[in-house]
Amino acid sequence: MHKYEVIIYWSQEDKAFIAEVPELPGCMAHGSTQPTALENVNQAIELWLNTAKEFGDTIPKPKGRRLLYA
Repeated sequence: MHKYEVIIYWSQEDKAFIAEVPELPGCMAHGSTQPTALENVNQAIELWLNTAKEFGDTIPKPKGRRLLYA
């Protein structure tokens, strides 16, 4: 599990829980439950980090604030 802040909220429009990682632009996922959204966003974080490494992009260090906000 990564140490980036994850914000999880219910989206009435999408009828799903949305998990966003504010420190990684564009990194987000969804799920029908909070645990599923968290599991999916952890996979999205892995993909985000791998893609950044592949292209030599800067990877922000986790700020160490809240780890889960639900």
